[in-house]
Amino acid sequence: MKDFFQNETIRKTIFIILALVCLTPWVSSPIALALGFGLAVLIGNPFEKHLHQYIHLLLQISIVGLGFGLKLNEALEAGKTGFFLTVVSILTVMILGYILGKVFKLERKLSYLISAGTAICGGSAIAAVSPIIKPSTKEISLGLAIIFTLNSVALFVYPAIGHLLHLSQEQFGLWCAVGIHDTSSVVGAAGKYGNEALKIATTVKLARALWIIPVSVITMFIFKNKESKIKIPWFIGWFILAILLNTYFSVFDYFSTSVTTVAKYGLNLTLFFIGSTLSIQTLRSIGSKPLAVAVILWITISVGSLLYIIS
Repeated sequence: MKDFFQNETIRKTIFIILALVCLTPWVSSPIALALGFGLAVLIGNPFEKHLHQYIHLLLQISIVGLGFGLKLNEALEAGKTGFFLTVVSILTVMILGYILGKVFKLERKLSYLISAGTAICGGSAIAAVSPIIKPSTKEISLGLAIIFTLNSVALFVYPAIGHLLHLSQEQFGLWCAVGIHDTSSVVGAAGKYGNEALKIATTVKLARALWIIPVSVITMFIFKNKESKIKIPWFIGWFILAILLNTYFSVFDYFSTSVTTVAKYGLNLTLFFIGSTLSIQTLRSIGSKPLAVAVILWITISVGSLLYIIS
């Protein structure tokens, strides 16, 4: 049996079958993530070396697709609702992350990567500030492993807590956008909770992602590296364009529902891919101190934002 699963063709076939299963209506976001992780643990990921670039591309395409399910007034209202909480939470996490880094005696760059990933948008934020602060490959890998691990936990924990506290769609969508690191997990958790939560979470999270730009500028001054280029998340512009087209051109009403449905399946596939890049070896590589800092930051932002939202 062991030799059977070591056959490359068989491993690739199983991977493709599970990926196709994630494109069906019967697989939710958490299950897609769990299938990917289970595959990585049991037989390994035969496409791991080439998968990361497709994860980001598929996520961006799916997010743009979700834009066709929104009207401009809904997006503006959601963005306005989450603006104050976004600003306060980003400042809180970045300052607290600096303090915790000193307390736990973490490497400065690793501490900054974890803080930026928690404060803004997970792996995208880490990818944006990495060329500026120039961390080692190990520090980038650790930061991403921690963020993706906590994202995976959030995908299961947040909906359960939301139902337990009887949060409304609006409350849960806002909480997801602020408390969960990566956009893929934000959309996955919110989509499981409901369509209204999904709309709010997607809009607020992408507005939050734009804070990569000012944070990157500040990062250049903190690390005294004015020659670095700022990585701008241009796909957010396509998301806004999709909203405008869906708002002002009635012809899009005929297929907007179909587009958003396909986009949700695309997000499930993205989470399957993300789960398949995790492994027991990756989780073991996470040190106790970096994990402690990340968990404290995550609990702080999750509990703090939840108390604000329900008050």
